[in-house]
Amino acid sequence: MAIVGSGPIGLAALITAQFYSPAQIIVIDLDDNRLELARRFGATASINSAAGNAVATVLKMTDGRGVDTAIEAVGIPATFELCEDIVAPGGTIANIRVHGIKVDLHLERLWDRNITITTRLVDTVSTPMLLNVLRSQKINPKVLVTHRFKLNNILDAYETFGHAANTRALKVIIEA
Repeated sequence: MAIVGSGPIGLAALITAQFYSPAQIIVIDLDDNRLELARRFGATASINSAAGNAVATVLKMTDGRGVDTAIEAVGIPATFELCEDIVAPGGTIANIRVHGIKVDLHLERLWDRNITITTRLVDTVSTPMLLNVLRSQKINPKVLVTHRFKLNNILDAYETFGHAANTRALKVIIEA
């Protein structure tokens, strides 16, 4: 399995993916700090994609096959295409991020690979299961909280979250 993007959504996917005991969880991102967090949260491997060799690295790690599941957790065309390039025949691309612009689906490369593409956000169907997981304390969502602000400092909170690469922000909590 590979997760493309190790921001808050990708890290949440990493935490919950471990319930399914995948043999390998590869996390791909541009940010070394977030890749270190991913390793701390259970990733078995991490790849900084800045060098442009993420596809080759994943294929080498999987003996040329690709990953059974590629989770797209960024929401930009380049990361969706990366998922298309690393998914194995018979695999799944799980798109869990909102895309604000058009993304190309390269059926000319995928038509004979029998892949599945899913899209979904947290919704009322998955909420009861997630609440049960929280109640049972199988996951600790607090590990994703990096900053706290009082309500009267809300502009500082937005500034911090808006510059997450520099501030190392994942989830910002605003308190009354």
